[in-house]
Amino acid sequence: MTAKLNVNIDHVATVRQARKTIEPSIISAAMICEQAGADGITVHIRQDRRHIQDKDILLLREVITTYLNVEMATIEEMLKIAVETKPDAVSLVPENPYEITTEGGLNVLGNIENVQMAVNRLREVGIFASIFIDPDERQIEAAHKIGAQQVELCTAEYAELTLSSRAAHGEGLEKANAEFERIKRAGVFAKSLGLKVAAGHGLTRRNVGALARIPEIEEFNIGHSIISRSIFVGLENAVREMIAAIKNSPVSN
Repeated sequence: MTAKLNVNIDHVATVRQARKTIEPSIISAAMICEQAGADGITVHIRQDRRHIQDKDILLLREVITTYLNVEMATIEEMLKIAVETKPDAVSLVPENPYEITTEGGLNVLGNIENVQMAVNRLREVGIFASIFIDPDERQIEAAHKIGAQQVELCTAEYAELTLSSRAAHGEGLEKANAEFERIKRAGVFAKSLGLKVAAGHGLTRRNVGALARIPEIEEFNIGHSIISRSIFVGLENAVREMIAAIKNSPVSN
């Protein structure tokens, strides 16, 4: 089974918000991604609204015909948006107002009551509850215990190692391989608990292939690389290229 691809279109909204105007349209972006074969659309609505706005979630919910996954912090303001708009899935993520992008997985163990409350709120209204998490068995077990239905394994360290010039040989290659094995073990462990497994953060056409061969990973959420590539080849082609990179890495059971 080939893993699914959800395209994160946050940075289409980043360009729009640079001028506080109406273009580029994230609705058009979502439709192009779907037409290109994406299995779903992912957006991250942040507390500072640096890119995705509240109205974007409402509009996307109306037009998306595949799957809408919304990333958000575990706070009442965000949970209210989820309950009102009913995306197919919500991915609970950590959020630092000063970060450029998400810096790592959510610390479930350190925030167990808050995350438990968020998962309960989502599941009560029929929203699929996922948690963006480091590939750490203790965190995965905690996510399972509080009722999460999926964990999305943070691939930030893997991406940094594999895209570095140091990764081609020696100690860099060893570290990259070790991080790959850590993700693989985490996927196997999560699956053994009955959790669905997704992965994402920093992935590109150059490094997604190895992860796509891990049978436990059912879904990828990829944004920055696709939107960056679209500047040169167009969004439809950029999505198709990423799908090809995933599909050309058949799962070996």
